[in-house]
Amino acid sequence: MTNTVESLFDTGLERYKAGEAADSLIPVFKEVCDRAPKTSSAWICLAWLYLLDDKPSLAYKAAQKAVKLSPQDPQARVNLAVAMLETGQKGLREHVAFAQQLIFVNPEWQEEIKNSIEDGLSRKPDWQSLAKVKTWLFEK
Repeated sequence: MTNTVESLFDTGLERYKAGEAADSLIPVFKEVCDRAPKTSSAWICLAWLYLLDDKPSLAYKAAQKAVKLSPQDPQARVNLAVAMLETGQKGLREHVAFAQQLIFVNPEWQEEIKNSIEDGLSRKPDWQSLAKVKTWLFEK
């Protein structure tokens, strides 16, 4: 029996929350993205995992797809900004500014982004590009 895309996604998320390493979860989210290519949340997760696994070029491509599918998602914008920073791309400030606007109008999103950033920094303590984006988002 094959897993549904939803159950595969949910299982992957549970495994991530349980502390499983990014490199073992990438194939799960890659499969979700392959099977449901218009699911922005899967692309957001895949981009995040690639960033955690030091694969910024792959993260950049996944984050671009996530933003294209869901331009109003602040996590997609944060992932794209971090990936742009790590790959030396130009134009990341517009994504940071847009994410700032989104989390400013929605306190729930602000809390989610703060938690996501803290999670990222706990899994990868020397993650300087994420720390920079955190500063730009919250310490102005």
